[in-house]
Amino acid sequence: MTEVKSGVYTPFFGKKDTSILVRGFMMDVVPVTNSRFLEFVKRNPQWRRSQVKRIYAESNYLLNWTNDTTLSPAMDPEAPVTNISWFAAKAYCDAAGKSLPTVDQWEYAAMADETTEDARNKTSYNKDILSWYEKPNTAGNRVHQTPENVWGIADLHGLVWEWTADFNEVMLSGESRKDVSNDAAKFCGSGSIGATDLMNYAAFMRFAFRGSLKANYCVQNQGFRAVKNL
Repeated sequence: MTEVKSGVYTPFFGKKDTSILVRGFMMDVVPVTNSRFLEFVKRNPQWRRSQVKRIYAESNYLLNWTNDTTLSPAMDPEAPVTNISWFAAKAYCDAAGKSLPTVDQWEYAAMADETTEDARNKTSYNKDILSWYEKPNTAGNRVHQTPENVWGIADLHGLVWEWTADFNEVMLSGESRKDVSNDAAKFCGSGSIGATDLMNYAAFMRFAFRGSLKANYCVQNQGFRAVKNL
């Protein structure tokens, strides 16, 4: 893990003059890998593919494994684990004395590039992220093959989407064109009303993806990493 120091940032959705204080925390340098999750399920049989309850993980859970405790020969043990539900990711973090990052923690850490704590206004920053979205099958690549950002964290962009603790915090409520906590304000034409950075299409895509999830979903290009409060 590496330390992300306290700071203030303006979240992607909300009023332009609204800033959030993110207190310092520790974050995993890379996403949790296949090999590490394999160790976890060996110690915790209830999270093996054949044992997990469907309420906690749909049928795609660890679908690419050969069996409960064997990775497929085609899988890189040091690639990020995917086909993981939110419940399984949370259980892994809990067992390690850690937690899933909140959206604010994840976005705060992920807005940095190699030299700048907040690189969101750099053309190169958003261009690099969007170029990853266009590449197929990056989830099978080994972790830590891209440069670390200024906090010493790698792969926040470029490998997989990642679970956050409060991914489903934003719910449909109120009138769509007044209440920026409404999912419709994110994922349709009214998105421009609540967005604080209209050019940050990469963030639009992340929030849209989070809004499409349920906690038992297991997606082939989604993994996770853990944080720990200081």
